[in-house]
Amino acid sequence: MAPVPLSGEGRTPRPIDPGTRIGHVHLKVADLDRAIGFYCGVLGFELMQRYGSQAAFVSAGGYHHHIGLNTWESLGGAPPPRGSTGLFHTAILYPTRAALADALRRLIAAGIPLDGASDHGVSEALYLRDPDGNGVELYRDRPPEDWPTMPDGSLAMVTRALDLDGLLAEG
Repeated sequence: MAPVPLSGEGRTPRPIDPGTRIGHVHLKVADLDRAIGFYCGVLGFELMQRYGSQAAFVSAGGYHHHIGLNTWESLGGAPPPRGSTGLFHTAILYPTRAALADALRRLIAAGIPLDGASDHGVSEALYLRDPDGNGVELYRDRPPEDWPTMPDGSLAMVTRALDLDGLLAEG
C-alpha cells in the first residue's frame, strides 16, 4: 500500500479541530467474563450494558461507554504474536495523582504485575497487560504549567523511572 499523501504535496495539512477527542476503544477479547472481571472488578469501571457472551460496554462516571469488549472475532482466541501490527496500548487518563495511586493499589491487591512505570515529565504512567494481552496504560497528566520545557520553550518529554512508593503514599 502506498503512503497516503498530505493534502497537496509540499503543503502543511490543515489541523484537526482542537475539540476533537477519542471517545472510546473497542477491544477484541477471548473471554468476556474474564475481561469484565479485569476492567470492572479490578480497575473499577462500571458495566453499562452487556449483550450475552458476545459484548459488553463499560464506563467511568456513567458515560455510555469508554471501553467496548467483544468476542465477535476472538472468542477463545490468543493474543496477537509479537512483531505483528495492532493496538500498542489503551491509555486510561486518571484525573488526579491520588486516583492513579488508587489504581496502583487495585493492581497490587489483584496481583497484576506491571510491565513498567514511567515519569514522562508531562505525565506519570503505569504499564500493564489485560488478561487478553492488550497493552494498558494508566496515567495522569501533570498540569501544563508543570510540564518540562527545552531552553527554546518547546516541550521536553522524558522517560525516567516512576517512584511507586511516592505514588502509593498519595492520599
